Amino acid sequence: MDFPVNRIAEPRTVRLVATARLRDPVLQKLVDDELQMADLAEIEGATSGRLTAASRGADDIDAREFVAGVPHAAFINAAFSYWRPRELNRFNGPGRGGWYAALTVETALVEVIFHMTRELERVGEFTATVDYAEIFASFAGEFVDLRGVSPVPDCLHPEPDVGYPAGNAIADSARTAGLNGIVYPSIRHCAGTCLVALRPQAVQSVAQGAIFRITWTGMREPEVSQVTA
Repeated sequence: MDFPVNRIAEPRTVRLVATARLRDPVLQKLVDDELQMADLAEIEGATSGRLTAASRGADDIDAREFVAGVPHAAFINAAFSYWRPRELNRFNGPGRGGWYAALTVETALVEVIFHMTRELERVGEFTATVDYAEIFASFAGEFVDLRGVSPVPDCLHPEPDVGYPAGNAIADSARTAGLNGIVYPSIRHCAGTCLVALRPQAVQSVAQGAIFRITWTGMREPEVSQVTA
């Protein structure tokens, strides 16, 4: 490993998750009793990327890596079960997800807004309303620590074509070395700090916080409001 590795202890980080993922399954509205729900759950399981990956694994993650019997295990496993099918993220690619979070909600909001705005730019229309829930988690253990590294490594380059391939290479090395993840300065929020957990078992003490509404009304810059405390 060519970068510093430090033991960290972060009691509360913030991940923002679209509230649509937190709602009861859509199929639940179609049934009248538990027996029918069990039948539909079997159908849903056959088509759910999260459930399929957790039971059978995926291209780059083994089923034995997923967690069970801990609070909000579904949230944790979902983060590692979904990925862009043909594109990289900064520290993960197709076949394996990651738990991205920030040390403050302000940083998390800036990061989410950047990525959502980029998607709206692709379709050419800045009109959308999305509610995001805070998901808190704690972390402890050894992480690659890119804070203060000079010169700035390629994996922190703001352009995805440069930063994402380099980031995936570092993530692969960190997992091979048995590390829990990567701590790094936010690329989108000056003075902010982000981290990515590279394995489900690294995510601890998950809990839900407030809900924020992000609204684009034809402009690139959205409005942000807190819906619940």
